[in-house]
Amino acid sequence: MTTAAKPGQGPLTGVRVVELAGIGPGPFAAMLLADLGADVVRVDRPGGPGLAIDPAFDVTNRNKRSVVVDLKTPDGPARVLDLAERADILIEGYRPGVAERLGIGPEDCHARNPRLVYGRMTGWGQDGPLAQRAGHDVAYIALTGTLGMIGRPDEPPAVPANLLGDYAGGSLYLVVGVLAALHHARASGTGQVVDAAIVDGTAHLSAMIHGMLAAGGWQDRRAANLLDGGCPYYGTYETADGGYMAVGALEGQFYEEFLRLIGLEDLTGARKDWTRWGELRERIAARFRSRTREEWTALFEGTDACVAPVLSLREAPHHPHLAARGTFTDHGGITQPAPAPRFSVTPTAVRTGPARPGADTEAVARDWGTPARVNGDPVAGSD
Repeated sequence: MTTAAKPGQGPLTGVRVVELAGIGPGPFAAMLLADLGADVVRVDRPGGPGLAIDPAFDVTNRNKRSVVVDLKTPDGPARVLDLAERADILIEGYRPGVAERLGIGPEDCHARNPRLVYGRMTGWGQDGPLAQRAGHDVAYIALTGTLGMIGRPDEPPAVPANLLGDYAGGSLYLVVGVLAALHHARASGTGQVVDAAIVDGTAHLSAMIHGMLAAGGWQDRRAANLLDGGCPYYGTYETADGGYMAVGALEGQFYEEFLRLIGLEDLTGARKDWTRWGELRERIAARFRSRTREEWTALFEGTDACVAPVLSLREAPHHPHLAARGTFTDHGGITQPAPAPRFSVTPTAVRTGPARPGADTEAVARDWGTPARVNGDPVAGSD
């Protein structure tokens, strides 16, 4: 089932993935596999999923192909099982039990393909008191303690878009899980189910913080610690023109360089003196308010003070460093993050734009060798 990699196709060339269409972390995980070279076939439902944007702009569907299957029709589940029989990985993001009721759960798929890795993406997980409850990123990260870490102490916790839960705690853990299970399947011939829950992954991300908490090196409240904005030399400051600069001068040598450039050398002794952190913050803030973001950026350019401008989404692709690395790319008129990480032998690329629902039905049937069906039964001679 594997084939040799071609330039720009990535290290997962030859791996076949079925993605049962959903929203959020499932599509992003499938995009990452597609970016790495997998042949991802997205099974879209008639009418599309909820909260969907115009398919032409949904970059999480880049590098994929799409077929439309109505799972509520007699032949719908059979068409998915035909794909699962030929796939290495399947990804679904339904509530627990839904795939089973549709006839495309793990047992149904493994009966056709024992080597299949069946990846399940949910917020609460496949079991537990909340497993059947609806939810979104903000609720998942709330229960893990991570949302409560973010923001100012005198304000509600700050919501980090849906990056922390959906994508970091969800998608990335699903991808790690299915690739690990694929390695096992290829060594043993046995597939398995991967239960990727956003609550589990997000909690796992806070492992270092829990270690610091147990050691007495972290206070269980917002903006009171070294890395959560409580430290005056690790945070953000407003500039004269309403912009912001990010300061991360944690180590002694970087802190001293920062103070020298900002003109506050008399505060060298305040680095480890918590009683002076209020004074340190006020004086740093006053200095940053005296110049524009552009002026501060020029001042810190080429230094080890660990200071950077806070850029907007539209500004970021134009930063000289990101532009030089090609961190962002333009494809089909859409500026978007380029595939990551990078590989020396099997480089990746944005090969195609967002898959249009159903546009690849004939090509997928030909390439995967799936049978034509009438009322769920294969047509003689079609496979």
